[in-house]
Amino acid sequence: MAAKSKITSYFLPKAESDENNPATANQVTPGKRKYEEDDSQTNKKRPEDSNSTTVKGSSPIAKTTPLSPAQRARSQASKESAQLLLLCKGLPVLTANIGQTWVEALSQTFGQDWFGNLSSYVTKERVGHTVFPDQREVWEWTTRTSIEKTRVVILGQDPYHGPGQAHGLCFSVKPGVNPPPSLGNIYKELESDISGFSRPSHGCLAGWADQGVLLLNSVLTVRKGEANSHKNRGWEKLTDAVISWISKNLSGVVFLLWGSPAQKKALVVDGTKHHLLKSVHPSPLSAYRGFLGCKHFSQCNELLKKQGKEPVDWTRLPASLD
Repeated sequence: MAAKSKITSYFLPKAESDENNPATANQVTPGKRKYEEDDSQTNKKRPEDSNSTTVKGSSPIAKTTPLSPAQRARSQASKESAQLLLLCKGLPVLTANIGQTWVEALSQTFGQDWFGNLSSYVTKERVGHTVFPDQREVWEWTTRTSIEKTRVVILGQDPYHGPGQAHGLCFSVKPGVNPPPSLGNIYKELESDISGFSRPSHGCLAGWADQGVLLLNSVLTVRKGEANSHKNRGWEKLTDAVISWISKNLSGVVFLLWGSPAQKKALVVDGTKHHLLKSVHPSPLSAYRGFLGCKHFSQCNELLKKQGKEPVDWTRLPASLD
């Protein structure tokens, strides 16, 4: 048997408003009559109709105002920030200042077991030892430019292990810190290779990073005074993943590979899509065996210009991290 249809009045108990009840089917109550009279005389909408859309047989649906592009962008940024904070909570080697495009590109890598082990290892190292660079500076290379705008990659080995030197960009040191010998040889090569280059009074290379030059070490942390102390702990897998993403998703990137550890990274680069410039390391131990005179900086710019890309202004080295 089909269920009885009932209409519940706001003014009467449910039993009294049953239109199928013979006792009340034709009964017009004072409350109902007054409401109908008021409604017909004033021709006003009922209260629930004034700010909503009603679909027959359903509850009123509130009208909503579409978000503006700026509001949507802020909402998305807030969501991404919350997700990154949650990720950092589970993987303390990560920090909330990582560039968002890099997080998206490396999200699967961060989910690997070996990366969790790496995070635990570095976290414990910071408890028992002094580790460089500072935790928030480890990811500085992701903050200067978005991953898809990378035009040049310079690969280092591991961070400087002296106090106040490393700050997340390979070969670079903070303003106020004397340039180490390897960086001194880089400046020396620039002086002979790039017209107008004048050796700056500092060693901060952030001005290159801001132009899409990825200054990436193979290993991202080190114990104070102990070179290569965090080697083979997992950082190499992460930086391989970075280079692999760039190789697969971009084209025409120029890789400057100085020294055998950097040149091993060429194994994950598609040489048919990108350009590989190789030399010995600029260290004083090897710079005179091929680095000095390699002309990599001018060659790099020629390769970029042939693709219609803007060359790197190697002279843009302001004495500031801003």
